[in-house]
Amino acid sequence: MNGALPDVPEVRVVGLPQLTSGFDLVERLDLGMHLKVHGPLEPIGGEQLAALAERISLKGRGGAGFPFAKKLRSVADSAIRRGVRPVVVVNGSEDEPACRKDTVLINRAPHLILDGALLAAEALGARTLVIGVTRDSTERSMQQALAERGLSNRRGSALRARVQRNPVRMVTGESSALIRSADGGPAMPPGRKVRASDSGVGGAPTLLSNAETFAQLAVAARIGADRYRNTGLQDEPGTVMLTVSGAVARPMVLEVPSGVPLRYVLQLAGAPPLPQGVLTGGYHGKWMDATAAHDAVVSRASMDAAGGALGAGAILPIGQDTCPLGEALLVAQWLAAESAGQCGPCYLGLPAAARGLEDILNGGGPAALEALRQITQAVKRRGACKHPDGSAAFIESTVSAFTDDLAAHVLGSGCGRPVQGVLPLQDEAAPTAGAGGGDTGPSGQRLAVDWTLCQGHGLCADIVPELIQLGPDGYPSVAEASVPRYSQARAVRAVRRCPALALRLEEDPSKPAARPSLPVLPPGRGRRALGSGRD
Repeated sequence: MNGALPDVPEVRVVGLPQLTSGFDLVERLDLGMHLKVHGPLEPIGGEQLAALAERISLKGRGGAGFPFAKKLRSVADSAIRRGVRPVVVVNGSEDEPACRKDTVLINRAPHLILDGALLAAEALGARTLVIGVTRDSTERSMQQALAERGLSNRRGSALRARVQRNPVRMVTGESSALIRSADGGPAMPPGRKVRASDSGVGGAPTLLSNAETFAQLAVAARIGADRYRNTGLQDEPGTVMLTVSGAVARPMVLEVPSGVPLRYVLQLAGAPPLPQGVLTGGYHGKWMDATAAHDAVVSRASMDAAGGALGAGAILPIGQDTCPLGEALLVAQWLAAESAGQCGPCYLGLPAAARGLEDILNGGGPAALEALRQITQAVKRRGACKHPDGSAAFIESTVSAFTDDLAAHVLGSGCGRPVQGVLPLQDEAAPTAGAGGGDTGPSGQRLAVDWTLCQGHGLCADIVPELIQLGPDGYPSVAEASVPRYSQARAVRAVRRCPALALRLEEDPSKPAARPSLPVLPPGRGRRALGSGRD
């Protein structure tokens, strides 16, 4: 249940391959095989490269869909105005459990990504290239690719290229988090909105796009805009990389021309003939019902019109034999745990939204539904990054898409179906040493309330509001809560300050930690086991 996808799942192609050319020959295209399959590539001037990106309607493939040509010109203008050399960053930080397309490309066709990045660097006059990754396999493959090209981070090099390794966390894939880590900081959003094209790595104008985007640019530069446009739709030409998982017989990554029916993609992966719903765009995406999924084609416009989202290319159907709200709750809880813990909408709002969805499932009635709607509205457009917005949108889409099940839980005794755990989630793992941002994972502890001692003073809710809230009676509304690492210090403080000694920290068997950094109290012991009680 909810098992993680492998780094490189099965790869299939509909039509003629472009990004996946050569995958039928070798597992990984080294530089020699890459040149045999794709051929050499000549540099292109800056305006020519921007014009090429415009002609093929190239948009970012990481989820936001921002026009690449506009981003390229913005970086060039900023660099010229300021008189500084820009930086090029490849975002290969594919940390969402339902996405593997970029990971597949980095592992199997790293030189195609480097081709696009080096084209952009040459056109802009950049002398620094950073490739952000989060996995052992992608780090190894990209380091090897740089070595095969003779690229390094040594001083005096015409182009200094390096791989930036970050922990596998949802927020590390956010552009500002990657830039911050490349500058030596933690892999978390900085909390201030600054365009990378104005000020990115080292304060320089920075062209940042995801791995597939650079690979698409490399393909178009080789075959030309006209031939590139012969594949797919007129308004969204070319191919699209998709990750299909959920209730399917064969989780896979597919390269398909835009315009392919979504139902055909689902059929290839062995999805149920009549899915209860299809989550599109990943865990910051939207649900489509079976009818909409049957009629839609793989394109941004078509899926948006059908109520879905292409996003980062994740497609996840669920069958009729599972509770869709229960499946969504597992994802909502995971999204809440992925918080960077540095802004209220994230570390307070997302756990509250997950608890609100849980209240609905537990028969909270119309009041619980209204409370959930208020929470999701309060979360949006107030975070330090897009994680709160995307997570709130996912919950809102869940509530809107499964109205019959929602009514059964809100007005009755539930839908009667079990939760199968068909949506993949990340395996819990300790962050890599030295990767930065290692305080955002599970601590392996839980904060527990001893009801025989609790007197309702409420200090705990003031100190750790992300873990404990007070109910209408003035007492904590939960008996125990898992403690993420970013809340450990506050959890210890809450234990120490409880006047009634009613709080304790215990081992959390559901979330083991590889490296516990704070003492764990055995059940039944109070604050004196931690010391004097002073902060």
